[in-house]
Amino acid sequence: MSIDLKRLPGGAVLLIALMAPGILAQQAGRFLLSPIALRARPLIEVEPQTGPLLPCGNEPIPDYPGANEQAVVNSWSKADLGRDWKPPVCTGWTEVGFTTLVTIAARFPHTSEAEGLLRHIGAISELAGMRYWSTTHKEWRTLIVNAYALTDSKSGQRRNDFTSNEMKEGSVLYFEQVDNLSGKAIYRMHIVEASASRLVFEVENVSTIRYLFIPILHAGELQSMYFLDRESDKVWRYYSIVRTGKNANGLIAGNESSSVNRAVAFYRSLVGIPTDQEPPGAR
Repeated sequence: MSIDLKRLPGGAVLLIALMAPGILAQQAGRFLLSPIALRARPLIEVEPQTGPLLPCGNEPIPDYPGANEQAVVNSWSKADLGRDWKPPVCTGWTEVGFTTLVTIAARFPHTSEAEGLLRHIGAISELAGMRYWSTTHKEWRTLIVNAYALTDSKSGQRRNDFTSNEMKEGSVLYFEQVDNLSGKAIYRMHIVEASASRLVFEVENVSTIRYLFIPILHAGELQSMYFLDRESDKVWRYYSIVRTGKNANGLIAGNESSSVNRAVAFYRSLVGIPTDQEPPGAR
């Protein structure tokens, strides 16, 4: 299935960030993707929004799709929000603006306690082998060649995966990923909230990310925040926001479909869906 990622009148080109497999469509600048992806489902309409609405702990909450409906992803443009968009206060992000900005709202089935999710998030080594659809090569490829937890923010200080006991509210942890294109980069993970019914954590790069030795993202220019809220014994709500800073290398802005598929892979990994399951976020 071919997806045209050109910009539409009125602003946002909707990407798939950290999404599950399913039916992808472009409607009024929006992509929709099924979080279950066991079979094709009808696409749903999503009302336009004036900007990202995060589940910061107060009403109103984002417009989550039903548990059996498509997860909804928005990729916001500067035409939508302006060059100096201010992040919601609950993110803790102080820099304004962005090069890419992607949000996702979804529900996903999960029957274990929050501790099980924390254990999965802390299993950094399990990121190795994650796959994504390469829009350049038109095939599934390995995205994360290797990944491991670190004892601190210095490269090479490897350790075992983080345990759920270490993933306490307020904890700051470090890990390193080896990307198939940009090589090694170190990331900081901060556990913002951790309770039986709500998990919030943020991740940002603490080392420069390079492509062919060219810096594309300096420290702190790749930021993401994840909100997981327990809705029932069987269902959790998922919301994420991912941005690259407004001073990111132009290569980032010009390769939106790649950003989509990388984000798809991380979402699938988190919710336990095969990362190379058809269809990809964007072809």
